[in-house]
Amino acid sequence: MVWPGHALPRILQNRLHVSTLLRLHGRAPVIADFFTQTPLMRRLDGLDFYPIYGNFGTDVQEFHIGMASAAVPGMVAGLFALHGRHASMPMELLLQPAIALARAGVVLNGTQAEALRILEPIVRATSGSARLFGLVGQHDALPEPGQRVANPDLADCFQYLAEQGADAFYRGDIAARIAQASVASGGQIGLQDLSRYRVLWRRPMKWTLADATVWSNPPPAFGGLMVALMTGALERGLPRQTDFGSPAHIEALAAAMRASDQQRLDLERPECLRSSRVLKRSFEALLGTGGRVSKGTTHISVRDRRGNLAGMTISNGEGCGQVIPGCGFMLNNMLGEQDLNRLGFHQWPVNRRLSTMMAPTLVRRGEVNLVLGSGGSNRIRTAIAQVLCNTMHFGMDLKSAIEAPRLHLENDVLAIEMDPKGWPKDLPGRIRDAAAQIRFWPARSLFFGGVNAVSDVAAAADPRRQGAAWEECI
Repeated sequence: MVWPGHALPRILQNRLHVSTLLRLHGRAPVIADFFTQTPLMRRLDGLDFYPIYGNFGTDVQEFHIGMASAAVPGMVAGLFALHGRHASMPMELLLQPAIALARAGVVLNGTQAEALRILEPIVRATSGSARLFGLVGQHDALPEPGQRVANPDLADCFQYLAEQGADAFYRGDIAARIAQASVASGGQIGLQDLSRYRVLWRRPMKWTLADATVWSNPPPAFGGLMVALMTGALERGLPRQTDFGSPAHIEALAAAMRASDQQRLDLERPECLRSSRVLKRSFEALLGTGGRVSKGTTHISVRDRRGNLAGMTISNGEGCGQVIPGCGFMLNNMLGEQDLNRLGFHQWPVNRRLSTMMAPTLVRRGEVNLVLGSGGSNRIRTAIAQVLCNTMHFGMDLKSAIEAPRLHLENDVLAIEMDPKGWPKDLPGRIRDAAAQIRFWPARSLFFGGVNAVSDVAAAADPRRQGAAWEECI
């Protein structure tokens, strides 16, 4: 079992949720899309849907939760589809480590405990969600780093899935429990929504960046589009002889972020959101112009001894606060994510894949391959683009490129990690006019994403989300 915040480069894993970019040795890359699907019908009244606020310390972000925020989940379907096509070990054997950890418990690390603090309103939203984290009384303290959290119901659920397969989740007993809980608690997922869910195999987006070829998540996802636009703007805006943290570097970063933010709004017009074909045409038109200058997610990157590569971005959103009885898992809150519902809450097209900012990305530069991705909602595109810039433009090794301080500009607010080892001492003066508002973060933060990556020669994980990297083959 791989817990959020960890990467396992060079070890083939099958814990997946949203989008997986695969490139088997000697074959073209392919995307397995098993992101959430909108239900077949909208519920008109009695919706369980309300806002909560996640406190990051320097910034506060609003999320919407409740059973009506849950879309049709795709993780189990995706896991079994990938297993059927590519795995050589039995599913029961693959799931044993996860079952053992869920039953015995996992010792929380600092990043996981911090995530619980940020999302405490969700942890305490219902008695079921509180019990997941060992809270019995209303005033019980959140678990701290070093404490063990177990989930025996989830262990039983995993064992049941290992024996019965994905049909148990989408057409069997678990499906019945999800639908019953949804109807009873103000949700919108029915039995037919679950039984109709399918994994979609897509051809990834492809573009050229300097002397490299890049593949990433295609429409209807926004993630690959945003990475392409951001990296392209950076490539055009950075002078060749530029140092990291120089005025030219900061100016180019801010301009690229401002451009990609505006282009994101252009691509989120209603006609684009309703059609992946229109979205793709709009993206291609934007690339042709040369560009205009004006949330609970993790990523795993893998390379095995045969040279097969996989980038897996995983998310449950922040979670809706509702736990399925006897199953030990909380449904997602994707219908409550503002970034994914630009037409407005409760205005989503029925029976459609929701879009996503997630962007598992593959880069081929000469004979060297690199696969990377990140969590972080709207910060995904800027995190990935900055790491690629650090490696390709500044010549950093993979570990240094990921650990280097980052900035993020959105809605003319510039957030920046203040790291005296990474930025020049006079940076505050240099960026005084870079945005209408500037927020200085005193240290590296999970707010700026968590990029985990592996190449043919190295593996590195992001300390912001306490990621981990292994370089061994089994």
